Order: sequence, then structure tokens, then C-alpha cells
Amino acid sequence: MDHLHKISVEELQDALDSVDGKKATQRLLAAIAYKHGVTQIEPAEWYGMERRTIYSWLTRLDTDESLEHSETGIHRSDRNRKLSEKE
Repeated sequence: MDHLHKISVEELQDALDSVDGKKATQRLLAAIAYKHGVTQIEPAEWYGMERRTIYSWLTRLDTDESLEHSETGIHRSDRNRKLSEKE
């Protein structure tokens, strides 16, 4: 396994309990499955996605950001905002 060394299954399950939305749930379920030895290809098939998408999800969860931010996409410091605070 090349991803998720710093995150435990328990942390992922706790995040799953508090997350809303289909995409965030899928990401966490794919990560939990990966931690249990499932390849990236299998969740891609489950969700009808490319393996690259699952790879991106795992990479995103593997950052030093808090699990909440990496999962919800609240903080994306690498992106400029399209609208100003006023707009």
C-alpha cells in the first residue's frame, strides 16, 4: 500500500460517521477498503470511475491537512477563488 500510512481505519470510520454527501462518503469508503487491502481498481469499478480518481482521493486524504478539510474540500489553498467575499 502506497497511501494512507498516517491515517488509521478508526480515524476514517470516525470521519465517515460525521460526513455528509455521496462523494465524501464514497471517498471514505474507498479509503477504508484500501486500508483493508482492496486495490484502487475495485472501488473504481464499484463507483463507475477511473482508477485515477480513486488514486486522487487517496492522495488527497494522505496529506497533512486535517481529515475533515481534505474530505470536504473546504480548504483548497492551491486554488484561487472565483468570486470575491463580497460577491
